[in-house]
Amino acid sequence: MSNNDQTNFQPVKVPFFGARRMAAEQSIKIQELRNELREATNSLERLGAYSVLELEERAKDLEKEMARQREALAREREAAKEALVLLLRRQEELRHAIVVTEEVAMLQEVGIYEYRHPLTDAVSFRLALDVVQATIKEMTKKDGGAIQATTNWTVNGSVAEGKAMVRDFSKLMLRAFNAEADNLVRSLKPYKLDAAIERLRKVASTIERLGRSMDIQISAQYLRVRIDELSLTADFLQKQAEEKEAERAERERLKEERKAQQELERERERLEKERTHYANALAALEAKGDVEAVARMRDQLADVARALSDVDYRAANIRAGYVYVISNIGSFGESMVKVGMTRRLDPRDRIRELSDASVPFNFDVHALFFSKDAVGIEGQMHARLGERRVNAVNRRREFFHATPLEAKMHLSALAGELLEFEDIPEALEYRQSLSQVHKPKEFGNLAGVGPAVQ
Repeated sequence: MSNNDQTNFQPVKVPFFGARRMAAEQSIKIQELRNELREATNSLERLGAYSVLELEERAKDLEKEMARQREALAREREAAKEALVLLLRRQEELRHAIVVTEEVAMLQEVGIYEYRHPLTDAVSFRLALDVVQATIKEMTKKDGGAIQATTNWTVNGSVAEGKAMVRDFSKLMLRAFNAEADNLVRSLKPYKLDAAIERLRKVASTIERLGRSMDIQISAQYLRVRIDELSLTADFLQKQAEEKEAERAERERLKEERKAQQELERERERLEKERTHYANALAALEAKGDVEAVARMRDQLADVARALSDVDYRAANIRAGYVYVISNIGSFGESMVKVGMTRRLDPRDRIRELSDASVPFNFDVHALFFSKDAVGIEGQMHARLGERRVNAVNRRREFFHATPLEAKMHLSALAGELLEFEDIPEALEYRQSLSQVHKPKEFGNLAGVGPAVQ
């Protein structure tokens, strides 16, 4: 044993008690060391099985394989980059198409509808729709050209049975297509026309795919006819809605006109009674010889005559009336006015009607003046403020994004010097409501909570 071995060797002290247990533990450790030695020996034998040249060749092969893997990975990465560019480009195209479609749908939903057929009224659309539907009925008859299919199909070697099967399947496919088309027509909304047409095209493509073995498909001509039916139906519904809105507005106008005529008639009857009363009183005073009283009565009679003349003029001249500029800051904000006209004797009656339960606060009057051509002034005001219309579709809505001062400037240019104009709206209920909302609540100083009362 060398000196080093002697230096590193440390004898194990055997205790007096527990010698057997210690011997067992040492035996287990010796067995573990033998197992480790055996595994190390086996590893060295495996490595020694290859010569140095063989190890170098194997290393070179591994390097070549790694190089090929790197090249393949680089090619896949470039291909993935190109595919990503194409996908992003396609995504941008689809996004643009979706945005355009959504914008068109929203515009059509609020009333900006693009007609496919240049017809003038709902009746014309209805007649054109009847012609299309008659064509549909003719094409769905036997050999009408609604559906196409093969003619050389055989079943069990029989051409007749093959034709019968193709005919039955064709009827089934056509019935499915017509059911979908009829449902689209029944549930059609004008602003959803493009989606309905696309749905119908997909149904036709599905039928063509399912009937490919027998060459069963919806004919292109029949598909065009059913699409024409959808577009005519959308045009008809839109024109019908517009005409109903126009009729409603016309009824409202006639109702307002009747109220004005009734007021004028009642005012004329009242003035006629006053003129009769003053005429009788004048005759009595002339009989008494009271010169001063006669003069006063004649003045009053002249006033009644002028009033009657004004009433007759307004009844005869439908363009005469009151032009008004009103606002409602509690409902619509400070930069919106309504410009309109009324032929009512008391124009504030019309403004009070506008301030009904449909708005939370009453309208405030900024300008109210009589004109012999109130219709003309109203039209010119609407033209001057045309670019500021709140509702760009329904021009019967007379609201504009403008301040009262801007409306005053245009009115002064059209009607001359205004005798009365209120720049700042009173908005009494609105301002009182604001003060109630922002009013501090007093809860008192309960148990130290809240500010102390001074």
